[in-house]
Amino acid sequence: MKLGVVDLGGPVHYADLGGSGPPMVLVHGLGGSLANWMAVGEGLAARFRVLALDLGGFGRTPLAGRGASVQANLALVGRFLDEVAGGPAAVAGNSMGGLIAALLAASRPEVVTRLILVNAALGMAPGAPFKVDPRVAALMAVYMTPVAGDLFLRWRAARLGSVGLVDATLRLCGVDPERLPPEILAAHVAVARDRGRMPWANDAFLAAARSIVAITARRARLDAMLRSIRAPTLLVHGTEDRLVPLGTAKHIARLRPDWSLALLEGAGHTPQLEVPERWLEAVHRWLDALPG
Repeated sequence: MKLGVVDLGGPVHYADLGGSGPPMVLVHGLGGSLANWMAVGEGLAARFRVLALDLGGFGRTPLAGRGASVQANLALVGRFLDEVAGGPAAVAGNSMGGLIAALLAASRPEVVTRLILVNAALGMAPGAPFKVDPRVAALMAVYMTPVAGDLFLRWRAARLGSVGLVDATLRLCGVDPERLPPEILAAHVAVARDRGRMPWANDAFLAAARSIVAITARRARLDAMLRSIRAPTLLVHGTEDRLVPLGTAKHIARLRPDWSLALLEGAGHTPQLEVPERWLEAVHRWLDALPG
């Protein structure tokens, strides 16, 4: 893995995970970083030149006068494709990164050749019972409340420290930190430690969280956006996801029966970290079945 920094209206940190094929860009989720893709980079590099970036306000990419909302990072990812990937690319996004990837494929279809949506934050399925993990519901309620969100994040960081923050976040996403390769766990802790010294980190997290809620609350508009996507698309979803209900993926699969759906039984919100071999198997199986 080669780390780099590029100026895209401010510094953007990214990793070249290897490969010499057509470009693939990996987009992490809320509170994540490029480290979320380390477990699958080598497996993807067999087909692609694999690039993963830290979104604006996340990982080690500063705000630098930019926003951290979904919309702001949509523009950032588009520019990253143009200037770093060098043109059209396959795009994979997890959680908030999946929402950004879908919006990019809809708004700029000429730059997205393949689309992989991993437990994408694409709202609640219409008509589905409101079954949200109580802890997740409580967290989102705090994040949406002015002042309280920032106070909670500060208290949590002081109480848990970098190692504790990583442990709690991974477990919420369904990942057992003790089962991660040591170098991947260390990379996540290093990012958390660095972010503890960044005064804008909490503001960026809350701005992004609030923008996700604002976008995904508009189900009809979201579905219209999904219907407009032309790129061949794979939906990957862990069946035990506590943050994005399984019903969301099933709703999108009904909305777009031409898309492929891969359900990873027993996996949570970040299956590319939790079950990387199974995740890669699903992706490669889909790629093998594509025409051409």
